Amino acid sequence: YDHETQHAFVGDYSGQITLLKLEQNTCSVITTLKGHEGSITSLWWDPVQRLLFSGASDHSIIMWDIGGRKGRTLLLQGHQYVMESYFSYMSCNEHTVPGTLNSSNITYYYRLQKCRSCAPQWLESDSCQKCEQPFFWNIKQMWDTKTIGLRQHHCRKCGQAVCGKCSTKRSSYPIMGFEFQVRVCDSCFESIKDEDRTSLATFHEGKHNISHMSMDISRGLMVTCGSDRIVKIWDMTPVVGCSLATGFSSR
Repeated sequence: YDHETQHAFVGDYSGQITLLKLEQNTCSVITTLKGHEGSITSLWWDPVQRLLFSGASDHSIIMWDIGGRKGRTLLLQGHQYVMESYFSYMSCNEHTVPGTLNSSNITYYYRLQKCRSCAPQWLESDSCQKCEQPFFWNIKQMWDTKTIGLRQHHCRKCGQAVCGKCSTKRSSYPIMGFEFQVRVCDSCFESIKDEDRTSLATFHEGKHNISHMSMDISRGLMVTCGSDRIVKIWDMTPVVGCSLATGFSSR
């Protein structure tokens, strides 16, 4: 909930986020944000940068730029498990999104640098946009060409609808948020350079089942609480580049 504008963000099991305007006894729908393929499990709002972060069961985090910069969104897919737990956002020299997972006990840190770009919208087509072979629902083209329809896939880099034969390669592409290998068409695979595969996220073993986390930006510290009844204080200065305040001792 944003106190200044009286806007509320509501995530649901369909993977959609509804933006509501609350005024006294009335409530109106402003817009609906669609991008996740799984149910929304957590939301985080930064009222200063006017950024909304959403975590979902599709193993991804999406950054929604609500501040008016042409509806820019960034997809962050580095999780191998369902995004079940709490995540936070901080800005210190460079933007960082810490995310934690109950099921894996791992904390993820995504550096939101200028080199990141938005993932493309998936295009729809009745035939492969590379070889023009029909997909299995394209009855007319299958009949005319006397061929069996193929399954539709999507290249994560260009967004084109392609068949399996034209997307045999897999590659990571952190610039668009893909920290692990995803399906790309063969032509996009050839265009990805080795330096483009350099990770923009770090992964840290929490060594306890994290149920809550909190960041202290001024001191470069993070606190995690686990279901194992353990509270841990993390020195995050190597990650975020902040300086610890005086008066704190790791002892």
